[in-house]
Amino acid sequence: MGKNLIIVESPAKARTIGKFLGNKYNIKASMGHVRDLPQKTFGVSVQNNFKAQYIIDPKKKKIITELKKAAEIADNIYLAPDHDREGEAIAWHLVNVLQKEINNKPIYRIIFNEITKTAIRNALANPGEIDQRKVESQQARRILDRIVGYNISPLLWKIITTKLSAGRVQSVALRLICERDEEIKNFVPKEFWNIEAILSKNELPSFKAVLQKWENKKIELKTKEQTDNILKEIKNNEFILSKIKETSRKIHPSPPYITSTLQQDAARLLNFTAKKTMMIAQQLYEGITLDGETVGLISYMRTDSLRVANEALNMCRNLISERFGSEKLNPKTRVFKNRSSAQDAHEAIRPTNPFKTPESISPFLKQEQLKLYTLIWQKFVATQMLPALLKSKNLDITAGKATFNTIGSTIIDKGFIEVFPHTKISLGENIDPGYQQGDTLEPKKLEGFQRFTKPPVHYSEALLIKELESKGIGRPSTYASITSTILTRKYVRIKAKRFYPTELGLTVNNFLVSNFEDFFNVEFTAKMENGLDDVEYGKVIWYDLLRDYYDSLKNLISKVNFKKAKESITEKTDIKCEKCGGDMVIKWGRNGQFLACSNFPQCKNIKSFEKDEEGKVKVIESEKIEEKCPQCGSDLIVKNGRFGKFIACSNYPRCKFTKPVSLGIRCPECKTGEIVEKKNKKGRYFYSCTQYPECKFITNIKPLNIKCPECGNYYLEQMYSKSKGKYKKCPKCGKELY
Repeated sequence: MGKNLIIVESPAKARTIGKFLGNKYNIKASMGHVRDLPQKTFGVSVQNNFKAQYIIDPKKKKIITELKKAAEIADNIYLAPDHDREGEAIAWHLVNVLQKEINNKPIYRIIFNEITKTAIRNALANPGEIDQRKVESQQARRILDRIVGYNISPLLWKIITTKLSAGRVQSVALRLICERDEEIKNFVPKEFWNIEAILSKNELPSFKAVLQKWENKKIELKTKEQTDNILKEIKNNEFILSKIKETSRKIHPSPPYITSTLQQDAARLLNFTAKKTMMIAQQLYEGITLDGETVGLISYMRTDSLRVANEALNMCRNLISERFGSEKLNPKTRVFKNRSSAQDAHEAIRPTNPFKTPESISPFLKQEQLKLYTLIWQKFVATQMLPALLKSKNLDITAGKATFNTIGSTIIDKGFIEVFPHTKISLGENIDPGYQQGDTLEPKKLEGFQRFTKPPVHYSEALLIKELESKGIGRPSTYASITSTILTRKYVRIKAKRFYPTELGLTVNNFLVSNFEDFFNVEFTAKMENGLDDVEYGKVIWYDLLRDYYDSLKNLISKVNFKKAKESITEKTDIKCEKCGGDMVIKWGRNGQFLACSNFPQCKNIKSFEKDEEGKVKVIESEKIEEKCPQCGSDLIVKNGRFGKFIACSNYPRCKFTKPVSLGIRCPECKTGEIVEKKNKKGRYFYSCTQYPECKFITNIKPLNIKCPECGNYYLEQMYSKSKGKYKKCPKCGKELY
């Protein structure tokens, strides 16, 4: 009799579950998806209701063979990928791949929001079936992305440059970044003024008050002249504390984390990227070994639901009573309401057991794991504690026609802030209790300050995720990939933790917005996300959704004017061509932007350039070498090509002599050639011999023209490791130099 088979995505998850269930089950990992659309073809039959042609991942053949063997001898098969659309699709693909081996055996779908012994046993006791609607929703998303990639990306190749790609959601994120950058560049600061007074009475501590009203009407100071006139009039009056209003206010804890808020706080407080946050959260979810026991420490981390299981809430409240005292516990269990679009089958991100406090498990966690777990634990425990209680004083101070105002607060009871100290609270001025209504105050300082309105800031990763979530773009599983994708594609760069569009990103965005405004905008993308939700809820047939999208997109593609689009990305300059006197323009090529003569093809003059901070174009002159061209006698220069630097004749295109740039190091293999640096199609550098193909020497390690101080070998190699960083090593004696 065979064992029951459980299939999960990752080995870590398999190990954790295995320790709960012992030898009763055979637990295997699929290592994510086992099938996908083909890489080199469209793989979707549009005419046949967008039927997908899935192929097995070649890298997964060994894993699939193992899964087939295990399925063949199993009595029952349990599919346990993550509880989301992607996990549901993985389970569905597994059923199709293992169809022959399953052979009418019972096959179940089990789901759980946390990897604990209780959760796993409950899932096995209450197995279900694959949710076909979830599968269809994921399939629709995958095919939507394929439609965009295979129809829009080729346009980018023809009009801008090769190897570009357009993503359905990533392109909208890029648009937000570009529009924010444009808004900042076009922002015109407006001048305004504030009048501030530093006031006190006798020996009491002073406080600052700001002019709010003039003749009991709100005042706006726009000029220095206006400000100086009011200052003159105020100086002749007494400052009377005319009104003190005391109030109490409560600050309630915010909800437990969902994916987007966790990523935002991890960026703000821990300086983690969204990708790093999700990687560490995955580790905490899949299981950490504590004193010989492996257990998942947090619930599932890709969620937009604020729901929390009653059992978890009860544990949390018991912890607060024991650790902080029952007087710190909120009288009623605090429950947070979900947004209408949230998937309530999930829970919020929380510790699986609040009694596993950060300090109690810190010896078993890596530093970054501990930081993130602490944040999740603090946030969750805070939700069931008392609100913070503040006492505020609102003071009005009159001086003739002027009314100044100030507000000061003090914390009476920290409440939940005791456990979650990251809450931002503005306390304002420190107002001493000795101040009484009717007091005459002494103005220690009375000044006008010039201010200017400020532009919005560039998006940080946390702000961008917040904006995407607020506009309904993307879902919990996609936020990290959106930001990492636009960075990988070099559409944006990060400067001081803020996103700035690159020239490439601006060009791609301008083309997409000019030609596909109806598709690559916030409203349409949010509508499509809701459409995918409707597929999951059974309100829309998935291929009908795709049909509408595909037909509309094809219609817009047919209207693209290639000549006009090409001209729109060509930038004029005031630089003249030294060969024919024509204007030089900025064009795009396979290696990025370059200067070219506008009289092409009659004149083929091209140059490299760079832009200064003000955007002014500066020609980068080619580096001349001392040698002359052996064919025509002209100067030789160093140029950059698709495969790296090379030496060419300055008389090109009349003379087409070229040769590789030597590192000045003799080839260690043939002893006659020299080593040159080259670049492969993927942009990676390698080093080979000038005598190729006679000499086949090749290496990825950069040789350095430095003599070894130990053995005298004529060159060293540039090495790198995580532990040592950059260092040099002799290939002959092994001597390391730091």
